[in-house]
Amino acid sequence: MDNAREAAEDSLEDYAFRYVPRTFRRWSAASVGATALGSIAFLADFSIGASIGIDHGTGNAVLGILFASVIIVLVGVPVAYYAARYNLDLDLVARGSGFGYYGSIFTTVIFAGFTCIFFALEGAIMAQGLQVATGMPLWLGYLISTVIVIPIVIYGMRALERLQFWTTPLWLALALLPLLWIFVSDAVAVRAFTSFTGNSDGSISFGAIASSAAVCFALAPQLAEQIDYIRAMPPRTPSNARSWWTWFAFSGPGWVIFSGAKQVIGVFLAVYLLVKVDSTLGHRATEPVKQFVGMYQTLVPDWLAIILALGLIVIAQVKINVTNAYSGSLAWSNVFTRVVKHYPGRTIFVLLNLVCSYVLMLLDVYTFISFVLSLYANVVMAWLVTIATDIAINKWVLRISPRFPEFRRGMLYDWNPVGLVSVGLASALSLLAFAGLLGAAVKPFSVLIAIGVAFVATPVTALATRGRYYLRRRSDGIDSPLFDENGNPSGERLRCHVTGYTFERPDMLASAQRGPNGEVQYVSSLALTLDGSDLYVLPPEDTGPPRWAATRGREI
Repeated sequence: MDNAREAAEDSLEDYAFRYVPRTFRRWSAASVGATALGSIAFLADFSIGASIGIDHGTGNAVLGILFASVIIVLVGVPVAYYAARYNLDLDLVARGSGFGYYGSIFTTVIFAGFTCIFFALEGAIMAQGLQVATGMPLWLGYLISTVIVIPIVIYGMRALERLQFWTTPLWLALALLPLLWIFVSDAVAVRAFTSFTGNSDGSISFGAIASSAAVCFALAPQLAEQIDYIRAMPPRTPSNARSWWTWFAFSGPGWVIFSGAKQVIGVFLAVYLLVKVDSTLGHRATEPVKQFVGMYQTLVPDWLAIILALGLIVIAQVKINVTNAYSGSLAWSNVFTRVVKHYPGRTIFVLLNLVCSYVLMLLDVYTFISFVLSLYANVVMAWLVTIATDIAINKWVLRISPRFPEFRRGMLYDWNPVGLVSVGLASALSLLAFAGLLGAAVKPFSVLIAIGVAFVATPVTALATRGRYYLRRRSDGIDSPLFDENGNPSGERLRCHVTGYTFERPDMLASAQRGPNGEVQYVSSLALTLDGSDLYVLPPEDTGPPRWAATRGREI
């Protein structure tokens, strides 16, 4: 159990695959929320907005961005609430929301892939900025943008909180003040933006709106990165309820409001470049480097424009890519530890995430941004809509899924068909549509197919299986309550007889091994994850037929 003791040390590990206890969550709701909002400084929003604006025109692009934003908020509310209220990352929420202990691995791999893709996109943007400012070759810019985040990411939430706090005001000043000046002073640019038709015929069509929204939906996993911050929210009490709800709303599901606004600004900047700077740029107007350099050049001398644009790009890239690397390391840690039953430390997975991202940069993933994101959005929305539907419908309406998002191995089946069937079916049908195999007329609506199928399949599968595969037992065998008087996870600490460490109540189960005097002993979910043994007791009230451990094949 030395491995479990090492994983229990939180100085660098940041509770990579377990519940975040009260003793770690010392920040106020405002501090956590502001830190989470700092991560949405990414510049890919501007590029995405510009790309769909050039393809479909301002009207279709703005409506597509609005449509996607509304759907993402609806999906994000239940998922983010469960993460913030019960202090769990999205993998732990998914375990008890339709996927099971091992089933959620598939969703975590989807998210880990997102962190690599978006790290590569943001790193490529920074490399483009370095090339414009200094003539540096792209491969070297890719390398610098990759290694620059390592010292911050390794030290986890404590370092990220300070970075986001001090850099957010500077980023806002560099990005928004010039834009506000242009909006106020350049009526011609504003009129050009509102009338821009791009490569379309200028008409508003649902197909063009859906195609625009499809690219935006690929940003939905940013919700999981927000969750990696807001899982550290303090307990909600009557004294802090207003602050808690406010910062939860803005930094949880509300992140997409800021993201959508940046996408619309991206459309404006592309039009501004094409109208005011260089009408021959074409799709190169989607590059944030050119957007901001071009904007600054109309306001200040060229040399200062390049310095300001580079400063903005470097700050934005570091702010988001420390989050991408941090969240990616948590995701890979979670997957590896459950599969291998060994935890080598989160730092290893920081490096793994960075290597994967660097390779994607070398493969020039940025050039194919619209295609990659449109493809990825099909699987992403199948995954997130399944979890949100299980929480909103199966837990609260049908009451088939357990209300508390159970994550402990001793309480869960290894696999739950509810989530797996829903994600598998929704992904398969939407990808077939995306590939054009269901007809050209259906292709623009592939992501909507993923959303609709996941929304229907999740409760249907739960009803068909009668909720049989959510919980292996009804009680964890501990007499003390799991929640305090305000409905927050209890802060009571119990000693794990395997590791010798104390853990908070939500992390613990009663052990099958009794103490010297026959007293009840406790085992942590961490020990169960790393040891892989059934070190827990069958609750006395569970008097039905014997159940069988899926991993061991023996009676418990």
